[in-house]
Amino acid sequence: MRLHRLIAILLCIESRGRMKAKELALALETSVRSIYRDIDLLAEAGVPIVTASGPKGGIYLMEGYTANLKQLNGGDVIQLYLTGMGIYTGGPTESGLKLKNALLKLEQTMPDPYQSDIKKAKARFYFDDTPWWTERIAIPCLEAVRAAVWGSHKITIQYEKADGICSSRHVHPYGLVVKKGDWYLIAFCEVGQEIRTFKCERIREVQPSAEVFEVPVDFSLEHHWMRQETAFKQLCTEKEYYPVLIRTNKKQAGIIAKRMEIIQSVQEGSHFILTVNMYSYEAACRDAMDWIGRVEVVEPVALRQFVKEEINRLQRIYG
Repeated sequence: MRLHRLIAILLCIESRGRMKAKELALALETSVRSIYRDIDLLAEAGVPIVTASGPKGGIYLMEGYTANLKQLNGGDVIQLYLTGMGIYTGGPTESGLKLKNALLKLEQTMPDPYQSDIKKAKARFYFDDTPWWTERIAIPCLEAVRAAVWGSHKITIQYEKADGICSSRHVHPYGLVVKKGDWYLIAFCEVGQEIRTFKCERIREVQPSAEVFEVPVDFSLEHHWMRQETAFKQLCTEKEYYPVLIRTNKKQAGIIAKRMEIIQSVQEGSHFILTVNMYSYEAACRDAMDWIGRVEVVEPVALRQFVKEEINRLQRIYG
């Protein structure tokens, strides 16, 4: 993290010319004391960095010196930003190659004392976020969508719905959201005349356009997503609600609380009576047997009867 902060300090002061320690601390979400410690480290590494006090003072690079960080273009910065957010951009893709190029540029411009740290980090840490038993879902049009978002260009997409039906949509791509590794395009749909969400893996084709658009000044990608997420959860709660009453001990109650949606918990002596949402009768039947031996299903009667019949069936098989 410190290495990233040192890079960020160099990026900031080289691009802006001069910054106060307080401004750097605010931008990098750290303390002024940490900024000064980082400045001392950069100076010790041979970076001619200057600090001046007073109203016109600040932190800046000695005249005539450049860290060559300006060779990073807009695409490099985007890749580094996404990676810093924990968004996957690696792999044998155009995006992954862009990220590697950006990192190579940074490595070439960092002072010598940090080169060994970078090499050591590469040798000692490896991050693999691919699933164990399945392949990562391909998103073939991601780069085209991301370019349209960044350039504010209208696009026409061929979009496949969950039922397999494809349709053509003329959209204004307002932004991209990544949740649990899934990419979502938030865009204004010209046909529906409203903002809609498109799962990027279902975008089969993108036709770029030279026509640009303007995002409404009152639109916030973060606020829109949060409102949509809240509405989606509320809809799921209304549609997928199947309360199940179970009796268990304290230890199992703690385990269940971490894995299931607890509606209510009441202690009765050494036992706990939990009301959990199992979403539907079918889902409850599927999951209830995993807990048999650790919990007792009390209600609803239909689910309790199902568990009883399953236990009898297993007794006949293994008896």
